[in-house]
Amino acid sequence: MAEVQARLQSLSEDYQKLQQELQDTVASRQKLEGQKQENVGVQKEFDNLGDDETIYKLVGPVLLKQDKVEAESTVKGRLDFISGEISRLEGSIKETQDKMEKKKTEIIQVQSQAQPQGKQ
Repeated sequence: MAEVQARLQSLSEDYQKLQQELQDTVASRQKLEGQKQENVGVQKEFDNLGDDETIYKLVGPVLLKQDKVEAESTVKGRLDFISGEISRLEGSIKETQDKMEKKKTEIIQVQSQAQPQGKQ
């Protein structure tokens, strides 16, 4: 019986670790989603600017003039990177959820095996 309890304890700890991993991954994804929205907003602002407008980039405490094409390229690159990271994290979330489901099934199996032993 103690062996079953130890097994359940171990499975429960594994499940809790997976839950924490899932929470961390979801938090990272939400942060990236916020960054994506910021960059989409910047991209929309670029669309509203004329070709002769001046764009400045904040570098430390200094504003430096920046070419519009370069600025648009930088934002597009960021958006591509962020979208890729979001896709990667979504895959990781799905994978962790699958692991959690398997662990949950395993816990239920161990519990159901332990019940008949307790009744005898």
